[in-house]
Amino acid sequence: MILILDHGLGNLLSVKKAVEEVAGSEKVTVSDNPLDLMSADRIILPGVGNFKTGISNLRRNGLVEPLRERVLGNEIPLLGICLGMQLLCEWGEEDGLHKGIGLIDGHVRKLDAGGFPLPHLGWDDIESTREDYLLSGLVRDKDYYFVHSYVVECPKDFVVAWCDYGERFPALIRKGNICGSQFHPEKSRGAGLSILRNFLVGSECSKSEWFLSFS
Repeated sequence: MILILDHGLGNLLSVKKAVEEVAGSEKVTVSDNPLDLMSADRIILPGVGNFKTGISNLRRNGLVEPLRERVLGNEIPLLGICLGMQLLCEWGEEDGLHKGIGLIDGHVRKLDAGGFPLPHLGWDDIESTREDYLLSGLVRDKDYYFVHSYVVECPKDFVVAWCDYGERFPALIRKGNICGSQFHPEKSRGAGLSILRNFLVGSECSKSEWFLSFS
């Protein structure tokens, strides 16, 4: 079962529709119930909005510790999208200093846009820095849809792709089974759907299995 974690922020219908498009026969569930984490094979944490509100909602619903247990203890693959990616970090600076989920070494700070307007809104290209299964089968450096004013600062070893908007910031990250995209794959047309598909298939599958599963 693919679980889209509901913490009250984000376009859940858009994410669910996109995931269902590439999920084949896999069941896709949207839930804020910690018990559903126990039966999830893949977890997606979406989000649009405020770090403080997002982490507060996750804590209030008792989702932080079960999520950590499943991702760290059981090594269940997790994808954070936009605010969801930011919440994976140790702490964030939006509306004060707030402790995050702590799955990614790093923190969240305001984007130094160098005079460009905030939020960073609309289509922008990304620069891939290394081979990674998340980008498998993709023409590199295509445009993706962004809407954010804050960015993740993390070790460069985690960064799969960068984006430049006033400054260079991580657009796509992965630390083992923990993935994050600052852009919205569900709004990024075919390239975004391919990233969702690659996340669902996972690194253990061969290219032939990829085509057989989702052709």
